Amino acid sequence: MNLESFELVRILVLTTAAFILAVALTPVWTHVLYKYKLGKRIRNSGDTPIFSMLHAKKSGTPTMGGVLVWGVVLLLALGLLYFAQAFPGAWVAKFSFLTRPQTLLPLGALVASALVGLIDDFMNVRGVGTKGGGLRIRHRLLIYSAIAIVGALWFTLKLDWDLLHIPFIGDFNIGWWYFPFFIFVVVSTAFSVNETDGLDGLAGGTLLTSFGAFAIISFAQGKYDLAVFCGVIIGALLAFLWFNINPARFFMGDTGSMALGVTLALVALLTNSAFLLPIIGLVFVIESLSVIIQLFWRKFFHQKLFLSTPIHHHFEAEGWSEPKIVMRFWVISIITATLGVSLALLDALVK
Repeated sequence: MNLESFELVRILVLTTAAFILAVALTPVWTHVLYKYKLGKRIRNSGDTPIFSMLHAKKSGTPTMGGVLVWGVVLLLALGLLYFAQAFPGAWVAKFSFLTRPQTLLPLGALVASALVGLIDDFMNVRGVGTKGGGLRIRHRLLIYSAIAIVGALWFTLKLDWDLLHIPFIGDFNIGWWYFPFFIFVVVSTAFSVNETDGLDGLAGGTLLTSFGAFAIISFAQGKYDLAVFCGVIIGALLAFLWFNINPARFFMGDTGSMALGVTLALVALLTNSAFLLPIIGLVFVIESLSVIIQLFWRKFFHQKLFLSTPIHHHFEAEGWSEPKIVMRFWVISIITATLGVSLALLDALVK
């Protein structure tokens, strides 16, 4: 078996292993969520009357389901690493994918941002924070920025990275300008994914296609550990979606959306594909832009442009069913992910 064939097997096996492990752990985690009544509070402050009306029936549904995703990724990464260190000659040791150049930073950022999101979810459950809804947007942006700064320092100091690739144009060493660019990519992606997490299965499905696209890009670049990392996330997301499809048994929560948004940005940066991220994750861009445009419109024209934002809530208010919105957004994300991968592969051919 040649190297590429083995790496493909490694991706497929660990993707499947992540799915099985996440499914196996779901009853345990859902028991905890229901036992301690860790259900999401649907705010009814008067600021979001349409959202409150449409989602009142979901109040009390357990949140923090994202723990299953990042928890399984962490378990597999550390479990295989320690096994490889204890039994370096065993064939299973070859499946370890935690390495400093490729996966240590995204795994660390995944867990760090997930823990912050977990705190935010707990504040929401207990009615702590802004109007009982957890952290303000500005506080979340500050947290995203802090995580991004750590990542930017890792890139510049540990990986000595300041190379910016623009598809079909070329590579540019931009020096310290890479620092603010890195922060912008991480913060904007984390914010956008967080805004997308509003309907059953919406964030999970669109994240799955995005990580699938970057798994292919990573594999094509020979970054096999990073491709495996994406595959493990995909497997865990598939298991999460099994229980999150409408009507959801539990929600992803900020512990999932915040962590996976930050991680998606880091994977895009590690593959030097940041300029393809808005194409691959076009749904995320549309979701966040709808929020920004709505805020701008209300400030300067003193009225709403959309019935409710993010835009998936606008379609809800228009009378679209929740599954219809989610499935159509999934279709869009599949098409844009396919386009992004195609552009990445074409770009590699013309270099």
